[in-house]
Amino acid sequence: MRNAGSLQSPPELRVGGLSRLSACDWPGELVATVFCQGCPWDCAYCHNPHLIPATGGTIPWPGVLAFLEARRGLLDAVVFSGGEPTLQAALPDAIRTVRAMGFRIGLHSAGPYPDRLAQVLSLIDWIGFDVKAAFDDYDPITRTPGGGPRARRSLAHVLASGLPCDIRTTVHDRLLDGAALDRLARDMASAGVPDHRLQPFRAAGCINPDLCAPTGDTTCSRP
Repeated sequence: MRNAGSLQSPPELRVGGLSRLSACDWPGELVATVFCQGCPWDCAYCHNPHLIPATGGTIPWPGVLAFLEARRGLLDAVVFSGGEPTLQAALPDAIRTVRAMGFRIGLHSAGPYPDRLAQVLSLIDWIGFDVKAAFDDYDPITRTPGGGPRARRSLAHVLASGLPCDIRTTVHDRLLDGAALDRLARDMASAGVPDHRLQPFRAAGCINPDLCAPTGDTTCSRP
């Protein structure tokens, strides 16, 4: 029998940002977006680079819950974004807590943790899934080895779940040329993706000077 001193509270979600009202993080819904701290990848075009370190987080999770409590009936849903939300072991409990408050749940993920993603798919109502490139082309984009096979497995979980989803790829011509886009299209067709969306790179938030020439695009930002 464990003594009381050995018991530990479950970890709290580390939150690096909070969008109190968004109409673009889940198309067609008015949501609050919780930006989870930490991502195992280092994509050159990332527009939330401050969220990449796994440690830190600037907004206490109890404060986020207090805000959401005051927004019951005013927001359609809550989206967990990042960073990469599935990096955190606290994500499933955080989703359950917010769902119990009456909110529908959206998730943004790039799929670096297929097993963790599979565990939360039954808890959510919609997912925005980021495919970085053809699966054999992942490493130059994420600047981290071994991402392609993990993303392939995660995409298979998403498709098998039957959830409404937005499967999208951010395109910068210095990272994905025509041949790379052809390889990507073949991978998406082979995986059985019914609707794959290409979205233009946005310079906002990106700290890579080689990629940040203004594009004039005003599309809502995605992780």
